[in-house]
Amino acid sequence: MINRGKARAYGNIALIKYWGKRDEKYILPMNSSLSLTIECFYTETEVAFSGSFDEDQFYLDDTLQDESATRKISSFLDLFRKAANIDMKATVKSTNFVPTAAGLASSASGFAALAAACNIASGLNLDLRELSMYARQGSGSAARSIYGGFVEWQRGTDEKDSYAIPVDDAKWDIGMVVVVVNSNKKEVSSREGMKRTVSTSPFYKIWSNKAEEDVKEAKLAIKNRDFERLGLITERNGLMMHATMLGANPPILYWEPDSVLAMKMVRELRNEGIACYFTMDAGPNVKILCRMSESNKIKEKLMEAFDEERIIVTGPGPGVILL
Repeated sequence: MINRGKARAYGNIALIKYWGKRDEKYILPMNSSLSLTIECFYTETEVAFSGSFDEDQFYLDDTLQDESATRKISSFLDLFRKAANIDMKATVKSTNFVPTAAGLASSASGFAALAAACNIASGLNLDLRELSMYARQGSGSAARSIYGGFVEWQRGTDEKDSYAIPVDDAKWDIGMVVVVVNSNKKEVSSREGMKRTVSTSPFYKIWSNKAEEDVKEAKLAIKNRDFERLGLITERNGLMMHATMLGANPPILYWEPDSVLAMKMVRELRNEGIACYFTMDAGPNVKILCRMSESNKIKEKLMEAFDEERIIVTGPGPGVILL
Protein backbone atom coordinates (compact mmCIF):
# COMPACT_ATOMS: atom_id res chain seq x y z
CA MET A 1 0.00 0.00 0.00
CA ILE A 2 1.28 3.46 -0.93
CA ASN A 3 0.03 6.65 0.73
CA ARG A 4 0.46 9.68 -1.54
CA GLY A 5 0.09 13.42 -1.35
CA LYS A 6 0.89 16.16 -3.84
CA ALA A 7 0.89 19.93 -3.41
CA ARG A 8 2.01 23.22 -4.93
CA ALA A 9 3.31 26.20 -2.95
CA TYR A 10 4.45 29.62 -4.10
CA GLY A 11 7.53 31.62 -3.18
CA ASN A 12 7.36 34.75 -1.06
CA ILE A 13 9.37 37.94 -0.76
CA ALA A 14 9.80 39.42 2.72
CA LEU A 15 8.89 43.09 2.97
CA ILE A 16 9.71 43.17 6.69
CA LYS A 17 12.65 40.80 6.98
CA TYR A 18 13.37 37.64 8.91
CA TRP A 19 17.08 37.72 9.66
CA GLY A 20 18.29 35.75 12.65
CA LYS A 21 17.14 32.79 14.75
CA ARG A 22 16.79 32.57 18.51
CA ASP A 23 16.40 28.79 18.30
CA GLU A 24 18.20 26.74 15.62
CA LYS A 25 16.38 23.45 16.26
CA TYR A 26 12.82 24.75 15.89
CA ILE A 27 13.77 27.70 13.64
CA LEU A 28 12.27 30.39 15.85
CA PRO A 29 12.90 33.92 14.54
CA MET A 30 14.32 36.85 16.47
CA ASN A 31 11.48 39.05 15.19
CA SER A 32 8.16 38.82 13.37
CA SER A 33 8.18 39.33 9.60
CA LEU A 34 5.79 40.17 6.77
CA SER A 35 5.87 38.99 3.16
CA LEU A 36 4.14 39.00 -0.20
CA THR A 37 3.51 35.61 -1.80
CA ILE A 38 4.29 35.84 -5.54
CA GLU A 39 2.81 33.91 -8.46
CA CYS A 40 5.85 33.80 -10.76
CA PHE A 41 7.64 31.07 -8.84
CA TYR A 42 6.33 27.86 -7.32
CA THR A 43 7.27 24.30 -6.36
CA GLU A 44 5.26 21.12 -6.88
CA THR A 45 6.06 18.17 -4.63
CA GLU A 46 4.74 14.63 -4.38
CA VAL A 47 5.33 12.41 -1.34
CA ALA A 48 4.69 8.66 -1.31
CA PHE A 49 5.01 6.59 1.89
CA SER A 50 5.25 2.80 1.54
CA GLY A 51 6.23 -0.15 3.67
CA SER A 52 7.99 -1.62 0.63
CA PHE A 53 10.55 1.21 0.40
CA ASP A 54 13.96 0.42 1.92
CA GLU A 55 15.11 4.04 2.26
CA ASP A 56 14.03 7.62 1.67
CA GLN A 57 14.71 8.91 -1.83
CA PHE A 58 14.59 12.55 -2.92
CA TYR A 59 14.31 13.64 -6.53
CA LEU A 60 14.68 17.34 -7.40
CA ASP A 61 13.77 18.29 -10.98
CA ASP A 62 13.88 14.58 -11.95
CA THR A 63 17.41 14.12 -10.55
CA LEU A 64 18.07 11.78 -7.63
CA GLN A 65 19.79 13.81 -4.90
CA ASP A 66 22.83 12.83 -2.87
CA GLU A 67 22.93 11.62 0.72
CA SER A 68 23.44 15.11 2.19
CA ALA A 69 20.38 16.61 0.48
CA THR A 70 18.27 13.54 1.24
CA ARG A 71 19.24 13.62 4.93
CA LYS A 72 17.66 17.04 5.38
CA ILE A 73 14.45 15.86 3.70
CA SER A 74 14.43 12.70 5.84
CA SER A 75 14.69 14.78 9.01
CA PHE A 76 11.68 16.80 7.87
CA LEU A 77 9.71 13.64 6.98
CA ASP A 78 10.45 12.36 10.50
CA LEU A 79 8.33 15.18 11.95
CA PHE A 80 5.30 13.78 10.14
CA ARG A 81 6.21 10.13 10.72
CA LYS A 82 6.48 10.73 14.46
CA ALA A 83 3.20 12.67 14.65
CA ALA A 84 1.31 10.10 12.52
CA ASN A 85 3.00 7.14 14.25
CA ILE A 86 4.21 5.58 11.00
CA ASP A 87 7.66 4.19 10.17
CA MET A 88 7.39 3.87 6.38
CA LYS A 89 10.11 5.26 4.13
CA ALA A 90 9.19 7.72 1.41
CA THR A 91 9.94 8.82 -2.12
CA VAL A 92 9.83 12.60 -2.59
CA LYS A 93 9.65 14.13 -6.07
CA SER A 94 9.95 17.90 -6.21
CA THR A 95 9.95 20.22 -9.22
CA ASN A 96 10.77 23.92 -9.18
CA PHE A 97 8.94 26.14 -11.66
CA VAL A 98 10.97 29.30 -11.83
CA PRO A 99 11.80 31.84 -14.55
CA THR A 100 15.16 31.13 -16.18
CA ALA A 101 18.12 32.19 -14.01
CA ALA A 102 15.87 34.01 -11.56
CA GLY A 103 18.17 33.40 -8.62
CA LEU A 104 15.14 33.24 -6.32
CA ALA A 105 15.53 31.04 -3.25
CA SER A 106 13.41 27.91 -3.49
CA SER A 107 13.43 26.85 0.17
CA ALA A 108 10.19 28.69 1.07
CA SER A 109 8.04 27.20 -1.69
CA GLY A 110 9.93 23.91 -1.48
CA PHE A 111 9.30 23.16 2.18
CA ALA A 112 5.76 24.59 2.13
CA ALA A 113 4.88 22.21 -0.74
CA LEU A 114 6.66 19.33 1.01
CA ALA A 115 4.78 19.99 4.25
CA ALA A 116 1.41 20.09 2.48
CA ALA A 117 2.15 16.88 0.56
CA CYS A 118 3.34 15.12 3.75
CA ASN A 119 0.18 16.25 5.52
CA ILE A 120 -1.96 14.36 3.01
CA ALA A 121 0.30 11.32 2.61
CA SER A 122 0.64 10.82 6.36
CA GLY A 123 -3.08 11.26 7.01
CA LEU A 124 -2.45 13.89 9.69
CA ASN A 125 -4.90 16.42 8.19
CA LEU A 126 -3.36 19.41 9.95
CA ASP A 127 -5.03 22.79 9.59
CA LEU A 128 -3.16 25.64 7.87
CA ARG A 129 -1.85 27.13 11.13
CA GLU A 130 -0.39 23.78 12.19
CA LEU A 131 0.96 23.24 8.68
CA SER A 132 2.74 26.59 8.91
CA MET A 133 4.48 25.45 12.11
CA TYR A 134 5.67 22.26 10.41
CA ALA A 135 6.87 24.13 7.28
CA ARG A 136 8.79 26.54 9.53
CA GLN A 137 10.94 23.67 10.78
CA GLY A 138 12.13 22.96 7.23
CA SER A 139 12.85 26.58 6.31
CA GLY A 140 11.75 29.59 8.32
CA SER A 141 10.33 31.52 5.38
CA ALA A 142 8.32 28.44 4.31
CA ALA A 143 5.94 29.21 7.17
CA ARG A 144 4.73 32.22 5.15
CA SER A 145 4.26 30.33 1.84
CA ILE A 146 1.32 28.39 3.30
CA TYR A 147 -0.81 31.49 2.63
CA GLY A 148 -1.29 33.83 -0.32
CA GLY A 149 -1.04 37.61 -0.54
CA PHE A 150 0.38 39.53 2.42
CA VAL A 151 1.38 37.18 5.25
CA GLU A 152 2.75 37.74 8.76
CA TRP A 153 5.04 35.20 10.45
CA GLN A 154 4.54 35.82 14.15
CA ARG A 155 7.62 35.59 16.33
CA GLY A 156 5.72 33.79 19.09
CA THR A 157 7.07 32.73 22.48
CA ASP A 158 8.01 29.11 21.65
CA GLU A 159 7.75 26.41 18.98
CA LYS A 160 3.99 26.06 19.55
CA ASP A 161 2.96 29.64 18.74
CA SER A 162 5.44 30.78 16.08
CA TYR A 163 3.45 30.50 12.84
CA ALA A 164 2.21 32.51 9.89
CA ILE A 165 -1.21 34.12 9.51
CA PRO A 166 -2.87 35.67 6.44
CA VAL A 167 -3.04 39.47 6.51
CA ASP A 168 -4.59 40.51 3.17
CA ASP A 169 -5.09 38.94 -0.28
CA ALA A 170 -3.14 41.81 -1.95
CA LYS A 171 -5.69 42.01 -4.74
CA TRP A 172 -5.66 45.80 -4.88
CA ASP A 173 -3.25 46.53 -7.71
CA ILE A 174 -0.20 45.08 -5.95
CA GLY A 175 2.70 43.80 -8.03
CA MET A 176 6.42 43.14 -7.93
CA VAL A 177 9.27 43.45 -10.42
CA VAL A 178 12.35 41.29 -9.81
CA VAL A 179 15.71 42.35 -11.22
CA VAL A 180 18.03 39.35 -11.50
CA VAL A 181 21.49 40.80 -10.89
CA ASN A 182 23.28 37.48 -10.37
CA SER A 183 21.76 34.00 -10.14
CA ASN A 184 24.97 32.24 -9.05
CA LYS A 185 25.39 30.66 -5.62
CA LYS A 186 26.30 33.31 -3.06
CA GLU A 187 29.59 33.22 -1.15
CA VAL A 188 27.96 33.53 2.30
CA SER A 189 24.83 31.39 2.79
CA SER A 190 21.78 32.86 4.50
CA ARG A 191 22.26 30.47 7.42
CA GLU A 192 25.89 31.54 7.93
CA GLY A 193 25.05 35.20 7.33
CA MET A 194 22.33 35.17 9.98
CA LYS A 195 24.54 33.48 12.56
CA ARG A 196 27.40 35.89 11.99
CA THR A 197 25.18 38.97 12.08
CA VAL A 198 23.34 37.95 15.26
CA SER A 199 26.55 37.08 17.12
CA THR A 200 28.84 39.91 16.00
CA SER A 201 26.93 42.96 14.71
CA PRO A 202 26.55 45.77 17.28
CA PHE A 203 23.52 47.01 15.31
CA TYR A 204 21.58 43.76 15.57
CA LYS A 205 19.45 44.42 18.66
CA ILE A 206 18.35 47.80 17.30
CA TRP A 207 17.39 46.10 14.04
CA SER A 208 15.28 43.32 15.59
CA ASN A 209 13.38 45.75 17.84
CA LYS A 210 12.70 48.08 14.91
CA ALA A 211 11.55 45.18 12.74
CA GLU A 212 8.78 44.39 15.25
CA GLU A 213 7.60 48.00 14.99
CA ASP A 214 7.84 47.84 11.19
CA VAL A 215 5.50 44.83 11.05
CA LYS A 216 2.84 46.75 12.97
CA GLU A 217 3.28 49.81 10.77
CA ALA A 218 3.18 47.75 7.57
CA LYS A 219 -0.01 45.95 8.63
CA LEU A 220 -1.66 49.29 9.35
CA ALA A 221 -0.58 50.59 5.93
CA ILE A 222 -2.05 47.47 4.29
CA LYS A 223 -5.30 47.85 6.23
CA ASN A 224 -5.57 51.47 5.08
CA ARG A 225 -4.52 50.61 1.49
CA ASP A 226 -1.70 53.14 1.94
CA PHE A 227 0.66 51.83 -0.72
CA GLU A 228 3.23 54.63 -0.42
CA ARG A 229 3.53 54.12 3.34
CA LEU A 230 3.94 50.37 2.90
CA GLY A 231 6.61 50.94 0.27
CA LEU A 232 8.64 53.35 2.38
CA ILE A 233 8.59 50.96 5.38
CA THR A 234 9.61 48.07 3.09
CA GLU A 235 12.56 49.95 1.61
CA ARG A 236 13.83 51.21 4.93
CA ASN A 237 13.54 47.81 6.61
CA GLY A 238 15.52 46.10 3.87
CA LEU A 239 18.29 48.68 4.03
CA MET A 240 18.45 48.36 7.83
CA MET A 241 18.88 44.58 7.54
CA HIS A 242 21.82 45.03 5.17
CA ALA A 243 23.26 47.67 7.52
CA THR A 244 23.35 45.08 10.34
CA MET A 245 25.31 42.76 8.02
CA LEU A 246 27.83 45.50 7.30
CA GLY A 247 28.35 45.71 11.06
CA ALA A 248 29.11 41.98 11.33
CA ASN A 249 32.67 40.72 11.87
CA PRO A 250 33.82 40.12 9.22
CA PRO A 251 31.32 42.35 7.37
CA ILE A 252 28.87 40.79 4.88
CA LEU A 253 28.02 42.59 1.64
CA TYR A 254 25.67 40.93 -0.84
CA TRP A 255 25.34 43.97 -3.12
CA GLU A 256 26.90 44.17 -6.55
CA PRO A 257 27.29 47.24 -8.80
CA ASP A 258 24.10 46.32 -10.69
CA SER A 259 22.22 46.07 -7.38
CA VAL A 260 23.06 49.70 -6.67
CA LEU A 261 22.16 50.66 -10.24
CA ALA A 262 18.71 49.03 -9.92
CA MET A 263 18.08 50.79 -6.59
CA LYS A 264 19.12 54.12 -8.12
CA MET A 265 16.71 53.58 -11.03
CA VAL A 266 13.85 52.89 -8.59
CA ARG A 267 14.46 56.26 -6.94
CA GLU A 268 14.58 57.94 -10.35
CA LEU A 269 11.21 56.37 -11.15
CA ARG A 270 9.80 57.75 -7.89
CA ASN A 271 11.03 61.22 -8.84
CA GLU A 272 9.10 60.76 -12.10
CA GLY A 273 5.89 60.09 -10.17
CA ILE A 274 5.81 56.28 -10.21
CA ALA A 275 5.39 54.84 -6.72
CA CYS A 276 7.82 51.90 -6.43
CA TYR A 277 10.12 50.73 -3.66
CA PHE A 278 13.04 48.30 -3.56
CA THR A 279 14.01 45.53 -1.19
CA MET A 280 16.79 42.93 -1.17
CA ASP A 281 17.25 39.64 0.63
CA ALA A 282 20.52 37.82 1.29
CA GLY A 283 21.79 38.18 -2.26
CA PRO A 284 22.33 40.79 -4.98
CA ASN A 285 18.91 40.57 -6.67
CA VAL A 286 16.56 43.53 -6.31
CA LYS A 287 12.81 43.17 -5.77
CA ILE A 288 10.60 46.17 -6.49
CA LEU A 289 7.21 46.56 -4.81
CA CYS A 290 4.88 48.43 -7.14
CA ARG A 291 1.36 48.88 -8.39
CA MET A 292 0.70 46.11 -10.90
CA SER A 293 -0.81 48.68 -13.27
CA GLU A 294 2.55 50.47 -13.39
CA SER A 295 4.77 47.38 -13.61
CA ASN A 296 5.29 47.62 -17.39
CA LYS A 297 6.45 51.25 -17.11
CA ILE A 298 8.97 50.12 -14.50
CA LYS A 299 10.11 47.26 -16.71
CA GLU A 300 10.60 49.65 -19.66
CA LYS A 301 12.77 51.92 -17.52
CA LEU A 302 14.86 49.02 -16.23
CA MET A 303 15.42 47.75 -19.78
CA GLU A 304 17.56 50.86 -20.36
CA ALA A 305 20.20 49.08 -18.23
CA PHE A 306 19.17 45.40 -17.96
CA ASP A 307 18.39 42.69 -20.53
CA GLU A 308 14.69 41.84 -20.67
CA GLU A 309 15.21 38.25 -19.50
CA ARG A 310 16.69 39.60 -16.25
CA ILE A 311 13.45 41.44 -15.41
CA ILE A 312 10.50 39.44 -14.05
CA VAL A 313 7.05 40.96 -13.47
CA THR A 314 4.72 39.14 -11.08
CA GLY A 315 1.46 39.55 -9.24
CA PRO A 316 0.49 38.18 -5.82
CA GLY A 317 0.38 34.41 -5.49
CA PRO A 318 -2.14 32.14 -3.73
CA GLY A 319 -1.68 29.92 -0.71
CA VAL A 320 -0.70 26.27 -0.84
CA ILE A 321 -2.73 24.17 -3.29
CA LEU A 322 -3.41 20.43 -3.08
CA LEU A 323 -3.01 18.64 -6.41
